[in-house]
Amino acid sequence: MKVLIGTKNPGKIEGARKALSYYFKNVEIIGVKAESNVSDQPVNRETFEGAKNRVNNLVKYAKENHIEADLFMAVESGLTEELGFWQIINVAAIKDKNGNFSFGTSAGFPVPKKHVQTIIDETLATVMDNLFNESDLRSSTGGVGLLTHDVITRIDLNTQAFVMALTKFINGYRWDEEDECTKQ
Repeated sequence: MKVLIGTKNPGKIEGARKALSYYFKNVEIIGVKAESNVSDQPVNRETFEGAKNRVNNLVKYAKENHIEADLFMAVESGLTEELGFWQIINVAAIKDKNGNFSFGTSAGFPVPKKHVQTIIDETLATVMDNLFNESDLRSSTGGVGLLTHDVITRIDLNTQAFVMALTKFINGYRWDEEDECTKQ
């Protein structure tokens, strides 16, 4: 199985590798930079749009470069608000070679309101690096690794989001529906 993932980030690639390894053998994953076409720190719906855009830009890149793949994958981390509470979630998007599409999300972790605007203005990675006197958390355990004392890492959240998105593809007709939402 050949998979293109819309990133060069090792943590995102490893999350995809782990998720795919639960269900498939002999998987080749190739990381390709793919634009999200959303802000550096996506908020709410923009997180889903960013993941979807990365996958669609990846498909376009593959067609232009005559690259065939079975799956096209991407993940976007973003800030989301529900009922006045803010959290960070990861949103995975997967499209297969037939155009079938799926989203999946990770568990979220809370963000104190006092940090929300700074995160929107600067990105979560910058805020976490400054708060914890770290550098480049985005390439290691991530902010969630620091907050959970490494019980859950950024790779874990990426894996979780990809597994959730894969449910559409690993269960055949039992968990699939042909509608406008699944063909993107």
